[in-house]
Amino acid sequence: MKKVLVDSQQILVQWVSQATGINTLGVKVRLRGNDLHILCEATECPLRWRTLSDLLHALQQTDLDVLTNNEQPSIYQVLVYGRKKGENRPQWCHRVHLNQLDKHLEQVEQALKDAEASQPGGSLIISNESLARRGDPNAIAHYLSETLSSLGVGVQVKIKPHQPKDKTQAPTNRLWVFCQSVYSPDSSLLAETIAQKLRLLKLTGYQDAVITAQVSGETSNDWVLRVDLTPPEVMLKEWARWGDIQAIARLLTEVLLEFKVTVQASLKESTLHLFCSPAFDPLEDAPAPDKTQCLDIIVSHLEAIAPQGILGATIYGQKTAQKQPAWIDWISLPASQHPALATSALELAISGDEPATHFLLERLLNTDLEWRLKTGGIRVLLLHKGDLLHIMCDAPVCPNRKQVANKVTQFVRQLKLPGITGVRVYGRRAGNKEPVWHHGADFVQRQRLVPEATPEFAATSEYVGELIVKDGQEPIFRPDLTSEEVQNFVTEVARDWITTFTTTIQNFLLGTQIFTEVGQSAAADPDLQGGLKVALVWGTLGLLLTLQTDWISGQIVTRTLPQTPQVNSVETANAKPKPPRKPKHQEKVELLNNSSGQKLSGSKNSAFNASGFTVHEDDPEATDLTAAPLKEKATASAILLAARSQMPSFNARQLDEQLALYRQQLNIKGSPPDILIIGSSRALRGVDPAALSKGLAKQGYPNIQIFNFGVNGATAQVVDFIIRQVLEVSELPKVILWADGSRAFNSGRDDITFNAIAASPGYQKILEKAQNTDANEEAANNPAKSPDKQKNTKKPDEITSYQAINNGLNQILGAFSSTYQNRNQLKSLLHQQLDSLPLISDRNSKDNQPTDSVTETSDDETSLQSVDFDGFLPLSVRFNPARYYQKHPRVTGNYDNDYKSFHIEGNQDAAFQEVLKFTQAQQIPLVFINMPLTAEYLDPIRKKYEQEFQQYMIRLATNPNFIYRDFSQLWPRKNDYFSDPSHLNRFGAYEVSKKLAIDPVIPWPTK
Repeated sequence: MKKVLVDSQQILVQWVSQATGINTLGVKVRLRGNDLHILCEATECPLRWRTLSDLLHALQQTDLDVLTNNEQPSIYQVLVYGRKKGENRPQWCHRVHLNQLDKHLEQVEQALKDAEASQPGGSLIISNESLARRGDPNAIAHYLSETLSSLGVGVQVKIKPHQPKDKTQAPTNRLWVFCQSVYSPDSSLLAETIAQKLRLLKLTGYQDAVITAQVSGETSNDWVLRVDLTPPEVMLKEWARWGDIQAIARLLTEVLLEFKVTVQASLKESTLHLFCSPAFDPLEDAPAPDKTQCLDIIVSHLEAIAPQGILGATIYGQKTAQKQPAWIDWISLPASQHPALATSALELAISGDEPATHFLLERLLNTDLEWRLKTGGIRVLLLHKGDLLHIMCDAPVCPNRKQVANKVTQFVRQLKLPGITGVRVYGRRAGNKEPVWHHGADFVQRQRLVPEATPEFAATSEYVGELIVKDGQEPIFRPDLTSEEVQNFVTEVARDWITTFTTTIQNFLLGTQIFTEVGQSAAADPDLQGGLKVALVWGTLGLLLTLQTDWISGQIVTRTLPQTPQVNSVETANAKPKPPRKPKHQEKVELLNNSSGQKLSGSKNSAFNASGFTVHEDDPEATDLTAAPLKEKATASAILLAARSQMPSFNARQLDEQLALYRQQLNIKGSPPDILIIGSSRALRGVDPAALSKGLAKQGYPNIQIFNFGVNGATAQVVDFIIRQVLEVSELPKVILWADGSRAFNSGRDDITFNAIAASPGYQKILEKAQNTDANEEAANNPAKSPDKQKNTKKPDEITSYQAINNGLNQILGAFSSTYQNRNQLKSLLHQQLDSLPLISDRNSKDNQPTDSVTETSDDETSLQSVDFDGFLPLSVRFNPARYYQKHPRVTGNYDNDYKSFHIEGNQDAAFQEVLKFTQAQQIPLVFINMPLTAEYLDPIRKKYEQEFQQYMIRLATNPNFIYRDFSQLWPRKNDYFSDPSHLNRFGAYEVSKKLAIDPVIPWPTK
């Protein structure tokens, strides 16, 4: 029992004493759940109706919740007791519902007027159950508190809207029941009780209810329970549709009970036998039910139900005590005329019909029909994945493993379902996300390369937490160890390791005879007298070792390079593309999948149910998506072109290679492309030049040349630098498509990409070139100042003269070295090998985790430079939230560096304004595409910034030379079009390109 807090108790005692006139020593109060108990005692037992009248008048003018502590649950009813002092039991008790005070008061006043009456008159008090059936949340709370208050549990009920997973369905209401107590009640104690009481109300308009339990003073829930509020009539009709005889008999009995007729049923082969007899006949002399009346009702209901596998029905009318029927009739059912209904549920299940299997499993586990109607019973969810059938069983109380697992396994084994070689059974409490237990059985010997992992019950972003082990779930191997003992052990091991390592290095250096111990005299070692000879020997060995290492490294790098032709092979970019070759990691994954028998099913039913319990894994073979054919990769050609280019590096390898590819295309075709796609990695992966060109050809724009100049991390400043300073006017296209999003315009964050470019020698050369151009123009206009300019221009040449010497030495050594030409590949190879080491890879992952943005991922590090000759990066990987967030942290907009201190006004806005002015001056239409994003990426913070960015773009769209297209909300739920939360793959790029091609507003160029 829960006592009221001291301050609240004194206030309530004084309030009752003032209302009734009873001394405070004779008043006691206690609060249990939502019930307030008031005991009134005196020398003589207080008069019942007078005491109640005083209390009711006081209750009308007082809010009890104000008198109690804020942490106390609301009071729904008051129980008043009266007894004589010295006695243990009260002489009278009266329950007062606070939502019906007027009717209570009228009843009490009538009782006072008619004290002699055996029963008080007045208004009839409506039960809380009757009020709760109307769906009012307060009435439902009062109704539940009648049972839960005795357990010390307070109740509060709210109604919240619920949007189904299927957006086409109308929103529904969901009932939320909040239970609060000073202790944590076991869910099994309350689950079936609450489920039965809620289902007894037969509420309409609610699909289910959610019950949460919370300890007073705490903020988190102890447990959550889901109660299925599907009406019993709907459950009965669903089972009757499958030919369940108990459900059919129960339905017909409820209909005929109005005529005092009960129905019993039995099934023999494909004929249903129905026996109609009097419902209430204790004397066994009632006549047999009326034949015409029974037949009309039964026939109409059976035709509406159309039970599966039942061809006809024989109906009997009989008296209670007689075995012989008074009348018999036979009718045919819809299954006799429709072959699809003639097959029984068992035969359908054996042939692989999933709904039939679902019904049979639920019928197997819910043997007591009455219990299922009262509590909702055990619900079964199926998932057919590969050659395994996964079966989830949940109920208000978690089903017992011994009673469920073996029964389900044996039943599935007897069905011999086609394509099923094993079953996995799970049990959980309704409302839980993770199973409490699981059980598996294989019907054939299963060969596995790796141990079988725990199945994933949900692969969507909504339940991604199910796939991640909580920190609290990690096992504690040595709970007896203290932190001091662990620290001492680590210190001793580190000290021994350092000592051993130091001694080993010292002995090795002394063994080379190049080094000697400190304090050792020269005469002590006669070998040191020939130091010059030793130096020559070691120098020669070092030179030979260097040459050998260079030769071996050259052979390794040459073998690892992709087999592509020289730079002149760029001309084959327009030739017929070769069949795409699968990456090695994909081949390994497919090999494991084929060997373990875990191929995903191609069934369209990709979930346990419509509530989003689980979805299929991201299987490239599960859904057929359209994309442009893969073209020949330009990796080797881009590297060679960038290495041979006269332009110094921009400290951005991808920018160097994209620029080299772009200018190579200019040399081959003799003119710039008609359309230039530019932007960050979202443009690099998100717009397919081949698909766009093909789509434009269908729209009457043939032979349009397109190049994708996307650069990872490119912001508005980077795009401005490329368009206005890197590219010559003669190299500019006819139309520019800028594909990106809001984060490229964030002036509040550090522009790492542009800062790296600004510190590069390529950037310095661009500035020098611009200064020389300005100086030449100024000299042409004002020749008198030209000598001064020439003096100023000589200084940089003198300062950087050492670079020419350095370059000359590099070229001489490079002529004799086999790895010099492939030094970049060697650097990348060594970097990959170092990253693969456990210690380094773990350190890198930890160092990068808090600062990396979710927009830059490394899933395809080997493919980041695998662009084709059109500059496009086609990625085939599909975004799977469950797998993705196991490898990468889920970074929200609050912690995303791309949105740090987000504001558009600043250097990025200024750069964009320069691009607008420049393109307008050159009469080049500028089209900006706000690229698609996933719902996983668009959290409330990012949505806010996206709206701000869209308003900014809409204001600028008034410029006649600028067109804005918003695709950000195009496919928020189609993860198959994305390679990560914010980047499209080649399938999404194909769809975006198709959509752009048919855009009537964009001024496409014509030949």
